Amino acid sequence: MTNTNGGPTVTLARGGIEMPLLGFGTWQATGQRAYDAVRVALETGYRHIDTATMYRNERELGRALRDSGVPRASVFLTTKLPPGNAGREDETLAANLRALDVDQVDLWLIHWPPNGQARPETWKAMLHARDEGRTRAVGVSNYSIPLIDDLIRATGEAPAVNQVPWSPARHDPAVLQAHRERGVVLEGYSPLRGTDLGDPVLVEIAAARGKTPAQVVLRWHVEHEIVVIPKSVTPARIRENFDVLDFSLTPGEVARIDGLSRTR
Repeated sequence: MTNTNGGPTVTLARGGIEMPLLGFGTWQATGQRAYDAVRVALETGYRHIDTATMYRNERELGRALRDSGVPRASVFLTTKLPPGNAGREDETLAANLRALDVDQVDLWLIHWPPNGQARPETWKAMLHARDEGRTRAVGVSNYSIPLIDDLIRATGEAPAVNQVPWSPARHDPAVLQAHRERGVVLEGYSPLRGTDLGDPVLVEIAAARGKTPAQVVLRWHVEHEIVVIPKSVTPARIRENFDVLDFSLTPGEVARIDGLSRTR
């Protein structure tokens, strides 16, 4: 883990690309609400924005980035290929780039396994787009370890990132280790969903740090070097979610939060 102006980062396996561990998710944010939320996020200090073709907000995100005055090179930008667009990878990415008004994204993911399968031919198209410079890195979302292994066997190359639901309640050390053994960065979405923010462990640690339980959960992801992308359209909550970079958790506190897992 290293630190940049946008906070701590993790290095992707190929190309030395630095990905901010704390990002801003935009699922369910559309229209003016999406534009306003991204403007607040960028003004707050987020330098990692996550979107997808299926979110239908790329145009607003691109306009917010352009109007913010933040240099494009300073923002790590992710979008995703819908599984139904497998076989139309080139035209989909071209539409993404037009909507976002950028020449290149930083990370392009397969949003879900097409028809529940690894789809190596789609993965090869993603790799080709990266090699052409239209995206700096490529990865997947909602893939299992066996499906990732299918891609590795077919191409000799693992996804840079796998974006999956993750939280203390979903924490699975074996799954995390399996990703790391393959050189795949784990990125967690829905970090607060399914976690009891009133749990005494979180409440106690939050009180000791002068933070909220939600902030403790986000910091817990950072301590594990798991990329996390909380989402909100509420300015106060957007700012609160970013305010997790001025404290750390002890190994003992991290272990106590690990113990909230329901996967064991």
